[in-house]
Amino acid sequence: MVEVFQDSKGQLWFGTMSKGVARHDGRTLTYFTERDGLCGDTIHSIAEDKDGALWFGGHTGVCKYDGKTFTRFFAGEGRVRADRSGAIWVSTDDGVHRHDGTSLKPFAIPFRAERPAAYSIRPGRITFQLEDREGNLWFGSDGLGAIRYDGSTFTQFTKKDGLCSDTVWTIREDRQGRLWFACVQAYQPATTGDGGVCYYDGKTFTKFADVVGLGANDIYTVYEDRAGNVWIGASHVGAYRYDGRTFTLFKETDRPDLTVHFGLQALLEDKNGTLWAGFSGGLFRFDGRSFVHVGQNGPW
Repeated sequence: MVEVFQDSKGQLWFGTMSKGVARHDGRTLTYFTERDGLCGDTIHSIAEDKDGALWFGGHTGVCKYDGKTFTRFFAGEGRVRADRSGAIWVSTDDGVHRHDGTSLKPFAIPFRAERPAAYSIRPGRITFQLEDREGNLWFGSDGLGAIRYDGSTFTQFTKKDGLCSDTVWTIREDRQGRLWFACVQAYQPATTGDGGVCYYDGKTFTKFADVVGLGANDIYTVYEDRAGNVWIGASHVGAYRYDGRTFTLFKETDRPDLTVHFGLQALLEDKNGTLWAGFSGGLFRFDGRSFVHVGQNGPW
């Protein structure tokens, strides 16, 4: 399970590694696959545009779903996210594109031509992450650090500036306006041994290297719940909940065989307050103390 998303109608969507995307409407679980027009059976990103259409990104393309029909874009791997206006951004190996309501248009980023000295999977690839509360656009990259665009100027942040690593997997903004960066280490041409999680308050980066698993580790997920807690998935360690003062580690699960590496790929608190966790081994719910596995038959 690599993505968890709730649409404006309250329906839950789950992106999977090999079974397409599943929708739970509160009563029924329905799967959509490539046979239905979906852009492949591995879906790792989901977004909703301002018109209520859903966008799916996967290993073999990007597609838009209007509730009846899938429209496919691109043939290769692509990731989708929405900005604060509901515009959809698509990041591919060919660059970053923004949907203007009619078509996808390239968004030029000057750092793309660079080839980093070290990278994880796709050297120099840039992905749109979010639009912050001040209107800045933030991009992650594989080997080039984080990039901010304020409407006129691009600013690059790297390890030299205090970032955990130059491969930024996820960027999230908390209610205080701090930007959180989930970073992984580079594996090519050699392992760099960095990675971890940190936040940027507009002036400096704060790291947590003294907390087991939050430094020199691959971090894929950072998420803020409605109470203001920041959740961080620490690979091979567990999931941390940070209340601004204390980190509380949760690693108990009823299916340790599915969470052996604790590869947390996605988190979502739904409108009912249920916290859903997408691990590399499947879907789980957090019951306040541990993660409980949710199969095709529930428990929902």
